[in-house]
Amino acid sequence: MFPDCVVVIEHHAFQRAVLVKALGNLGVGNVLSASDAEQAIGLLKQLPKVDIVFFDLADGSINHSAFLKVAGELGNVQTLVAYSELQADLYRTVKQMKTLSGLKLLGILDKPLDMQDLQRLLENFKLRHHVLTAPDLSVPELIPEDQVRHGLAMGAFEAWYQPKFDLVERRLFGVEALVRWRHPTRGMLLPRDLLGAVLAYDLIDEMLKQLLDQGIALLLQLRAQGIDLGMAFNLTASQLVRNDLVDYIIQCLQGYDLPGSGLTFEVAESSLLDLPASALANLLRLREAGCGLSIDDFGLGFSSLRLLAQLPFNQIKLDGVFVQDLANPGNRAVVASSLALTRALQMDLIIEGVGSQPALDTLIDLGCHFGQGFHLAVPMPGADFCAWLERYQNG
Repeated sequence: MFPDCVVVIEHHAFQRAVLVKALGNLGVGNVLSASDAEQAIGLLKQLPKVDIVFFDLADGSINHSAFLKVAGELGNVQTLVAYSELQADLYRTVKQMKTLSGLKLLGILDKPLDMQDLQRLLENFKLRHHVLTAPDLSVPELIPEDQVRHGLAMGAFEAWYQPKFDLVERRLFGVEALVRWRHPTRGMLLPRDLLGAVLAYDLIDEMLKQLLDQGIALLLQLRAQGIDLGMAFNLTASQLVRNDLVDYIIQCLQGYDLPGSGLTFEVAESSLLDLPASALANLLRLREAGCGLSIDDFGLGFSSLRLLAQLPFNQIKLDGVFVQDLANPGNRAVVASSLALTRALQMDLIIEGVGSQPALDTLIDLGCHFGQGFHLAVPMPGADFCAWLERYQNG
């Protein structure tokens, strides 16, 4: 049975409208929405049955405990879908939800929400309908805090560098620093394996500082050889509210006599809505220091044109999902429209996930200039990158 009645709880009006429309487009007959727990409870009391309730775990404006308590008492909610921008929020909260009797969790989703994930979730409801209860969910366990702290203390978190190119000239112009963790028993951990724990234990700033130190050391080594490259690092929205982290970045630039233009900081598009004033102020501080600012994973979030025009970003990175199938006219249209948008806003467009020669050829034909991806070069540890760079320059 396909879900017939779905309730969306989302305080942000635009994101609420997008999710409601997406569910409708996927075939849900009756999609109702509420901006807070009180409105949602009012809806539940009027409905005989609700197949799925969607709610954002990280939204502090929603009283989740009050809503879930009433939903459990009413007994008309069949399943729940929780979503959040930060995976750590999901892990912690799902563990707490195991104590809620009578409520079943259909799934958990990361923001920005993906249409394919929504489709898969609705199909699971249709095909199985006997969904798993919360205690049986296969939710990955966080790596213990003492292991994360020990790894940071021992310098086991490494910056790996993925080259970025001018696609037309095949000229290297920069790298993105990506984290790897050489765990003593789990092996090499990728960002998706470790970031949930780092965020949960509030160690994200310490990790970034270590990556910055490693990255700046490499930049200085290359500058001494006459090689001038830019380097990009990832920032979360939560880090932007912290003045001390931006202070550290600026002090690094001054202490090493490194121009701010050598560093770019990438922030996920989905986290840019409702930025607090302190975060906006720190974005401005980074730009005033000469650093580049990039909107990461563009196309998967909910940015408005007004927002893009107002924030001090000078670069957009189009998510690689749109270049996996460029034979699809819709994907080509997304690339072309993103290119037109960045030109109008006087920003650079970086294409992520360039995975094949046909994709590269199509992107060049569409007018794209900058990109990165496994077809061009894979992420490498510092020593391997230096060896690769020497071969690249001599090749």
